[in-house]
Amino acid sequence: MILFKKTGDLTGWLKEQRKQGRSIGFVPTMGALHAGHISLIDISKRVTDSTVCSIFVNPTQFNDPKDFQKYPVTLEKDIFLLERSGTDVLYLPEVGEIYPRGMQNLEKYPLGRLETILEGKYRPGHFQGVCQVMRRLLEGVGPDQLFMGRKDYQQCMVVARLLELMGSGTVLVPCPIVREADGLAMSSRNLRLSEEERKRATAIYRALNLLKEGWSRKEEMEKLIQRAKGVLEEAAFRIDYVEIADGSTLKPVTAFRETAKTDNDDAVTPNEVVALIAAFQGDVRLIDNMVL
Repeated sequence: MILFKKTGDLTGWLKEQRKQGRSIGFVPTMGALHAGHISLIDISKRVTDSTVCSIFVNPTQFNDPKDFQKYPVTLEKDIFLLERSGTDVLYLPEVGEIYPRGMQNLEKYPLGRLETILEGKYRPGHFQGVCQVMRRLLEGVGPDQLFMGRKDYQQCMVVARLLELMGSGTVLVPCPIVREADGLAMSSRNLRLSEEERKRATAIYRALNLLKEGWSRKEEMEKLIQRAKGVLEEAAFRIDYVEIADGSTLKPVTAFRETAKTDNDDAVTPNEVVALIAAFQGDVRLIDNMVL
């Protein structure tokens, strides 16, 4: 594995790869890597010739400075995992490399309703920060395919919008959620949970399964959501939202409707319906979702 800290050095190496006709896959991360991240690397390696992974904890997407300060950093372990997975390149830029002119008065992106609902509502400015860093990373790497986990469901939609705004030829590939044996979605933030909080955190998965089962029984939406909230509250979660939404627009779904059948819970069809949850366990905010 080759490690680059400078964008110019990375682009030079990528230029040589393209001269050889090699396709480029890209997995952007903020480090504190786990099996979910490595699953993205594995998918990229299967379908592209050269895989680039970036590690950069982006300051502009943290609406809470304390959250940025507490974000786990495990670089030595991350490098070991990436080498073992067969990653071709690790891009490890400093803040000044990504934002050479500083982080004041950065550009704004017309994201519309996406940045006013769910994550956008509870984390104002977050998705602008995501777009600011992703545009710079995408311009530096110029990948053929971009691999991102579907745990950050709304973020995938935002990045798809960014690619449209950029007129980019990069194909976004949303990838399946990877879970622990007890159902908790793998997340770097899980490292911040105490032992007791970690046990209680599985209530998110139970609540999502309750929503899925209730959907299959065509239960009334509001009562179903209240039941799911009860599961979370019993586990000492502070809830930001529990929502059943259209998978293409994230508009709330208020009544049962027929959806396309699929054998893959992580496949999104045009009329898909998804349950989304964001809630705090202690001071750690967790998000998760499940296709209904």
